[in-house]
Amino acid sequence: MALITGLCTFLYHLPQIYKWLLKPYYVASFLMTVAFAVVRKAPGLCEHLATQRDDGNSCDFDWRELEILMFLSAIVMMKNRRAITLEQHMGNVFLFSKVANVILFFRLDIRLGILYAALCVAFVMTCKPPLYMGPEYIKYFSDKTIDDELQRDSRVTWIVEFYANWSSDCQSFAPIFADLSLKYNCTGLRFGKVDIGRYGEVSQKYRVSTSPLAKQLPSLLLFQGGREVMRRPMVDNKGRAVSWTFNEENIIREFNLNELFQKSKKLSKSRGLKEEQQNGSPVEGSDEEDSADQTSESKKDQ
Repeated sequence: MALITGLCTFLYHLPQIYKWLLKPYYVASFLMTVAFAVVRKAPGLCEHLATQRDDGNSCDFDWRELEILMFLSAIVMMKNRRAITLEQHMGNVFLFSKVANVILFFRLDIRLGILYAALCVAFVMTCKPPLYMGPEYIKYFSDKTIDDELQRDSRVTWIVEFYANWSSDCQSFAPIFADLSLKYNCTGLRFGKVDIGRYGEVSQKYRVSTSPLAKQLPSLLLFQGGREVMRRPMVDNKGRAVSWTFNEENIIREFNLNELFQKSKKLSKSRGLKEEQQNGSPVEGSDEEDSADQTSESKKDQ
């Protein structure tokens, strides 16, 4: 049954997996994940490797290697319980597989361990996870524009994501936040993002730590009238984020997006009526112009 479920899941995500094959990051990550298994099983090479098996077969895993691989599987399963997207699941597999491979290679041969560790360092420095570039209605702030934009119109509610490009959690959350912006963005409810890894002053002003130990990335802040109303995840007295799952259902529930969206739609209608009364003529195409303006705002600052 488990095999059938895994096969169905693989077939369901096959189009997305095919797209991954076109991206060097995922290809290199997969090769580094299976590196030890390939070396241990490679004909002509495995015969010269050390082993602790009783039968002396150096082309098969010994009992200690199997223990390490089983421990790796348990860790990945525990981490993936909180994973939301397929990218998060695969990111956990890639990360902990590399850690396990470093241990296995050093145990097998210190020279192979040093070589693999050097490859891991080179991979981290040169190969970055691909950024989400799909459709979205999101305005990207800088340290000079965020305050002015949040305070420009007190009737507009903003949901702003504080993120850093180097954070894998932020990269995994990007398509979820983009999808929410497509569903709920309107005149009175807007979505924004600011890279606090790039703008440290914004990080300090809004008290969102970029430290990996604080686990505050990503952070979602709700602003009404230019002031912060709530944030997720919340932060305890020690400056550490309280555990919170960044999925679409939690965000809709915690931030009352359905209610905010209905109120914002009423604001849009009332604003259109006021403009119509002031101009003395219907404001035709206002929705299309607003949508076009939102689309232009959503382009990333490269």
